[in-house]
Amino acid sequence: MAQSTITIKDVLEDHNSICISNTNALPAAKILKKYLDKSFNNPFLIKDNFKTKKASIHLIIEPLKSKKEEPSFYIKSDEKDIYLIATNEQQLIYGVYTLLEEWGFRKFTATHYYIPKTNQFIYPKNFKKTYRPSFEYRVLYYPDAFDKDFREWHKLDWHKDDFSIWGHTFNELLPSKLFFKNNPEYFAFYEGKRRAESICMTNDMALQKIIAKITQIISDNPNATFLSVSQNDDTVFCQCEKCSILNKKHGGPQGSLYFFLNKIAKHFPKIKIVTLAYQHTFQPPINLKISPNIYTLVCPIELNRAKSISSDNNNLSIEKTLNNWRKLTPNLYLWDYTVQFSNYLSPFPNINTFSENYKYFKKQHIKGLFVQGYADVPGDFSELRQYLLAKLLWNAEIDIKAITADFLKGFYGNAAPYVQEYLNLLAINQEQSKKALDIYSGPIQNRNTFLSPKAMDEYDLLLNEATISVQQDSILFNRIKKLRLALEFVYFEQSKFYGTDTHGMFLTNSEGKKQLKPGLTERVQQFTTVCNELGIYELSEDGISPNKYYENWLEISKNTTVHLGENLKVNFLTPPFPDFLGKGSASLVDGIKGHTDYNMNWVGWYGNNPEIEIITNKIAINRIKINFLDNQRNWIFIPRKITVYGYINNEWLFINEVKNIALKENFEIKSKSIEIIDSKLSGLERIKIEVENQTELPFWRTRKNKKPMVMIDEIELYNQ
Repeated sequence: MAQSTITIKDVLEDHNSICISNTNALPAAKILKKYLDKSFNNPFLIKDNFKTKKASIHLIIEPLKSKKEEPSFYIKSDEKDIYLIATNEQQLIYGVYTLLEEWGFRKFTATHYYIPKTNQFIYPKNFKKTYRPSFEYRVLYYPDAFDKDFREWHKLDWHKDDFSIWGHTFNELLPSKLFFKNNPEYFAFYEGKRRAESICMTNDMALQKIIAKITQIISDNPNATFLSVSQNDDTVFCQCEKCSILNKKHGGPQGSLYFFLNKIAKHFPKIKIVTLAYQHTFQPPINLKISPNIYTLVCPIELNRAKSISSDNNNLSIEKTLNNWRKLTPNLYLWDYTVQFSNYLSPFPNINTFSENYKYFKKQHIKGLFVQGYADVPGDFSELRQYLLAKLLWNAEIDIKAITADFLKGFYGNAAPYVQEYLNLLAINQEQSKKALDIYSGPIQNRNTFLSPKAMDEYDLLLNEATISVQQDSILFNRIKKLRLALEFVYFEQSKFYGTDTHGMFLTNSEGKKQLKPGLTERVQQFTTVCNELGIYELSEDGISPNKYYENWLEISKNTTVHLGENLKVNFLTPPFPDFLGKGSASLVDGIKGHTDYNMNWVGWYGNNPEIEIITNKIAINRIKINFLDNQRNWIFIPRKITVYGYINNEWLFINEVKNIALKENFEIKSKSIEIIDSKLSGLERIKIEVENQTELPFWRTRKNKKPMVMIDEIELYNQ
């Protein structure tokens, strides 16, 4: 009976051959030989293309016959030999790695690969398959994508090589430090003032300066494919008379932007100009044609990450937006946000959405993707995330369950079943909560959903089982230890929030003072040590380091007080903003002061004035100390005025007030205490505190649709 497969055997006395059509195929041949030699005892020989009696592997480059053809490769076989045929050297290397994966080789991370030890490789006879990617441009911004070999294995592009300048570039193209002082007219007229955060889209001199800068950039980067001309990471846009006319005519701020971009594209017709459709420019312009060399990178930053896009009714507007963009341009790329940027080590159960999302992107004719992860920081499940996303970028139709199982077995060994169960449980708990998942959320916001104390206990048990299963293997043991960092991080964050409550970091001693739970600081110190050992040099997009996290922990552990107002009843007479309720009114008098994280213990009023009533029951006090957060980057400001009233004998009495000096631009995050000292505070039944919020944003933080916020934590009462 005739055999249906080609067999390449490991026979010591007879070498196997890799045949190349020309020297351009040699790099790919060397890669193939490198890995096959690790499986066989008898090394492969690289030869010029010629026929041999034994089964051979042929590597051939056949250049594209026309510019309309897309680069590709195919693998075929006849009765005896295997042929890898590609349109260029890069595609041939992709073909080599595809064949290696067919034969069981794996590159799970930049440093961990699997080599099958075998005495033969088989391939079907008279077979042919052509390989083309689901997306023409595929960038993965995860730790191992910084490694060239990992990128080539997984067929990834690299924006740092392909773009002469990348990302938000207005300030690079027209630096405000150089031009704003003497030429403010080059920059955006926004909310009544010239602002350095953006550019005037209709100023001809600004355009000429930018064209000159681009000319220089192109000269300095002759091999780059793309050039980004994109708004800064802000919501400021020009509202001058000329720009406003364009914006009204073309549907919004994106109108004047594409008017401006079309001029640049016309000046550089051979350059692919990339721009971000982001925030105020997210929607496509109307009544305007887009130059064919402009590539739009759509940035859907506000999507719910708990569900795949196609399964969530709240995400339906994105489909309409993409359809409208496609009517204007075929050059549609997408920026996919795939991790939680506010907390790199907090569990973020969105992995189960990846497969359906990438099928959706393909269906929507997205041509390229920039997949943003943790950059070069190995955050939670970074290894699995980058592996699955790399596979989906090449082929959106892969069997994601099979690929996941293959990775978990190869990377976590005997712990794989427990890790899979952990992933499943995270997804189930998130789904059952029916809550949205936000890329700027965290352990505090999710304390009642998939990161509840009950859920955390379940995860802990699973990772304990995983640890036991690999305790004899130091490499696998350390991989599970990295997963456990996420649970530790959540526990630490939530313990700050809970304070002296169950699951909190503090105990209250017999003297009423707060003291840390025994051993907790040592755990935080160990967490810091492990993060540093693993190269986790920052814990969030904001850049806080593990060492700084430990320093903050020590500060928070001392940031307590004992005062006469603790545990008194507090009423909100005006409601705080729903997202910033803290632990409710009781958190204002729990003896634990807020630190720099506005999610932790602070209570916030957005665009309205806080009015707070404290039932003081005639206690003797003469001093009130109120703590406010000053975080101007997030539109949180100290108030204009504080007025205190006292209730006694069925009437409210004016006690005192404090007016604050004018705001000054300062982006340092800090708390500010304001005190009122008055003997009339003593013996009152109730105290009412009226806080006058800023009536408008200061000019340096003025943004459309933004209002000032006041955040209060501890209100301290003393008699001294």
